[in-house]
Amino acid sequence: MEPVTLTTGRLVLRTVGPDDTDAVHAAAQDPEMQRWLSQFPSPYLHEHARAFTEQFAPDGWANDSMFTFGVFLPSGELVGMLGITMRSLGVAEIGFWATKEHRGNGYITEATTTTARWAFTALSIDRIEWRAEVGNTPSRAVAEHAGFTLEGTLRAAVNNKGVRRDCWVGSLLPSDLGLPSTAPYLPAHTPSTS
Repeated sequence: MEPVTLTTGRLVLRTVGPDDTDAVHAAAQDPEMQRWLSQFPSPYLHEHARAFTEQFAPDGWANDSMFTFGVFLPSGELVGMLGITMRSLGVAEIGFWATKEHRGNGYITEATTTTARWAFTALSIDRIEWRAEVGNTPSRAVAEHAGFTLEGTLRAAVNNKGVRRDCWVGSLLPSDLGLPSTAPYLPAHTPSTS
């Protein structure tokens, strides 16, 4: 798929490329990001940022496996990153991070909701999963503010730099955003109408 650009009242969500390498590298120096993001090498070198912006992100769009959006202010300043990774038919996983300077402004929640709407309508996804290592309360707050339902804790489900850790898991369905599903959904427990 060709990369798309999404906009909100405050943000521009677009794919990243070589011109964004320095900004990604600078953001990834934050110890909080390196602590919670298991896929981040530590130390995070300029070559890691270059591989992400020049190969990993474009390849994901090209083979429809991962749709990476840089989250930018209209000025072009990077405020975060968000990716939708295909997991199985109709199911994707979302991941995101915010730059230290822009946390707490609701930008990533706004980007998450906007990108989820796009995924539900453009990719025919019926379930988006969110996972975060237990203790990553900022990530959990974003997910909950974006409408995700916390479903539980998975034991030893994350390998963070060689250590198995528990993670929270949640989901967002099209109906959570007032959108139709592409496939019928029969919940395990249907409320009684009597």
